[in-house]
Amino acid sequence: MAGDGRMNILQINELTMRFGGVTAVDGLSMEINDGEIVALIGPNGAGKTTAFNCVTGVYEPTSGKVSFMGKEISRGTSPDKITRLGIARTFQNIRLFRTMTVLENVLAAKHMRTRHNVLTATLQLSRREEKRVHSEALELLEEQGLLHLKDEISANLPYGLQRHLEIARALATSPRLLLLDEPAAGMNPQETAELADTIRRIRDKYSLTVFIIEHHMDLIMRISDRIYVLDFGKLIASGAPREVQANQRVIDAYLGVANDA
Repeated sequence: MAGDGRMNILQINELTMRFGGVTAVDGLSMEINDGEIVALIGPNGAGKTTAFNCVTGVYEPTSGKVSFMGKEISRGTSPDKITRLGIARTFQNIRLFRTMTVLENVLAAKHMRTRHNVLTATLQLSRREEKRVHSEALELLEEQGLLHLKDEISANLPYGLQRHLEIARALATSPRLLLLDEPAAGMNPQETAELADTIRRIRDKYSLTVFIIEHHMDLIMRISDRIYVLDFGKLIASGAPREVQANQRVIDAYLGVANDA
């Protein structure tokens, strides 16, 4: 349990990830508690996305461990199994099913949670479940302002709307922990402000915990409960937004670097 009585959703202990002679993440330890919005920031190449990839099973860490709701997931747990456990993510480089429609993208994710089998087919319960899945997918699209575009091919959406579709698709897997990798990339200031409201809203509506990587510091300072800062793979600071913003090591490493988006 966390010090304030909330459950630890994600625990990272002494996580190290090496690629040959390069240490991308070096002894990272951090925790995220139920219902928090926690940010991981740092300059380009600091190791942020590598840390995300270790959490989501893309990489098996060189050493250290990652635990989700008390269960270690850093060894032998594939990305699809981690998704089923309740961790969803979006990507720095958008990874939609580009030839599928907006609705089909969300339906594909929703079907991870369906329970089709011979019995349900025999009892014709699968048809009822399909109707439920379809309805829930439409609700997610409406929430992200995409309902009117449900039949559009996803690759044809403007960049900002593709970001929102990725969020809808991630939510379709019914996660407990949502990882957002630079969700404001390519967005204008108004879109970024709207994204801040979206993140808070979905956190509250779906009782989510959010772990976010982002270079837009106005967004991070507005929505984060706590911030961790990486530089060259090492944790150099952590704390509330105001504490981090005033930390000289952070200013030197990141916040003082102009246009590092």
